[in-house]
Amino acid sequence: MAAQELTTTTFDEKTSDGIALVDFWADWCGPCHRFAPIFEEVSSRHEDVVFGKVDVDANQELQARFGIQSIPTLMVIRDGVILYQQPGGVPAQGLESLIEQARALDMDEVRKTVEAAS
Repeated sequence: MAAQELTTTTFDEKTSDGIALVDFWADWCGPCHRFAPIFEEVSSRHEDVVFGKVDVDANQELQARFGIQSIPTLMVIRDGVILYQQPGGVPAQGLESLIEQARALDMDEVRKTVEAAS
């Protein structure tokens, strides 16, 4: 599945169920353009995963909401819970590893941990 543009309006809907990888980027960002083909290539191998792109210039509310200060920033979300958020591009093998780690999690345990930390 090709990466899809996520906006302030669609973000929560697209990331609330299942696994989502989100690339925060901007058109003027050189490293973002170098990471984009890797992100697209891995997306073609995972039909069951949402691959979303957030243009930080067009969606400043999302940039502020998640404290994005450097781009590209990659976020991994499962069932609406942020599991990973790091600035910088990730090689294809790293994306594959993040997807497998997200799949392997017991989300009931993750939610208990998140609740206990709140």
